[in-house]
Amino acid sequence: MAWAGAATADELRDVLAQAGALPEAENLRAPETGLVMVRGRIGGDGRAFNAGEATVTRAAVRLPGGEIGFAYHLGRDRARARLAAILDAHWQRPEARPALAAALAEIAGRRADAAQQAARKAAATRVTFFTLARGED
Repeated sequence: MAWAGAATADELRDVLAQAGALPEAENLRAPETGLVMVRGRIGGDGRAFNAGEATVTRAAVRLPGGEIGFAYHLGRDRARARLAAILDAHWQRPEARPALAAALAEIAGRRADAAQQAARKAAATRVTFFTLARGED
C-alpha cells in the first residue's frame, strides 16, 4: 500500500480501471484539506520541537458492499485522496487484491526504474577526492 500512497491521481485511476474496481463509493468524509503540525527531534532523540505545518488532505469512503476505506495525503489533491480511499476499501475485498496488487506492481516497477535512472545520473557526476600525502608521517 506504500505505492498507493506515493501514486498520483492518474496512476490511482489507472490501477482501479485495470483491476476492474469501480470508483463508485459513498463519501463518509468528503475529501477535505487541513494543516497538521510537523514535529521533529534533533538527532532523533532530543526534545521534540515544532518544525512547521504541512497541508494534508483526507477522505473516507464506503463501497456498496460495506467496505470502508481511508486515505491521508500530503498536499491538496482531493481527487487523489478520494481515489486512494477507494483503493483502500477495494483492498479489503480478498477477491480484488490480486488484480490490485498486479496493477500496483506496475507502478512500483516504473517508480523503481525512475529511481535507478536518477541514481545512475547522480553517479555519473560523482567526484571522488583522495590525497597522495596526508602529512601524518
